[in-house]
Parts: sequence; structure tokens; C-alpha cells
Amino acid sequence: MAKHHFSPNLHQSTAPFSHFVQHGDTGYTAGIIGQRTDDGTLVSDDVAEQCEAMMKNLETLLGEIELNTSNLLRTTIYLTDYKDFAAINAVYAKHLEAPYPVRTTIQVAALPLGAKVQIDTVLRLQNA
Repeated sequence: MAKHHFSPNLHQSTAPFSHFVQHGDTGYTAGIIGQRTDDGTLVSDDVAEQCEAMMKNLETLLGEIELNTSNLLRTTIYLTDYKDFAAINAVYAKHLEAPYPVRTTIQVAALPLGAKVQIDTVLRLQNA
């Protein structure tokens, strides 16, 4: 049976989704963007600042369920313009340590609230 978690520390969206779902020894996060936790607006129009907030929001969520970025197996980064790839990589690398999780980066036409970057993840819940 799957276990669901909706974070009390992230923006309280009215959209019907869970921030995190556990199924067996694997966990999955919903898409996370660089939102302010209080009012849900984007932290900035700057892609690096959005990415920093996105990663902090991910870390907040993981901390609530007693995990951290070392549990990441896979990340998917969605960006609206590949010209932002280097800026996103710089912020992403500050929050993760080698060996890095596998990653796919996809350019998309649009993201929620006009965000420039979004992440979703797959995590291992048990020690390997």
C-alpha cells in the first residue's frame, strides 16, 4: 500500500496531489518549483534564485520524511530555456554530493506559475 505525504511546510496548494508518495522501498516527489512557502509566489524571476528555492523546498520536504539528498536515485529537471542550463547546474551541484543521482533534463514550453525550472525525484528509502 502506498503512503502519501502533503507537506505542511511548503505552499498549501489547492491542487489535488501529494508532495510525496512511498511505495515499498521507493519514494516519489511531485514537481517542485521555487515558490515562497508563505504565499506560493515565485521567489524571483531569476532562474538561479528559483533553482535555489526549489532545492531548498526539496530539502525541506525530504527532511520532513527523514530523508535527504543522499537518498536521491533519479532527478528530472524541467527548464523553459536551455540557455539557463549552466545556471541551474551550478545551483544543483551545490546541493548534491557525488556520486550524483541519474538525471534527465528536459526543456518544456511552460511550468506552473511561469517558473523557469522544476524538479521531481525518485528516492531510495532503505539503505543499500
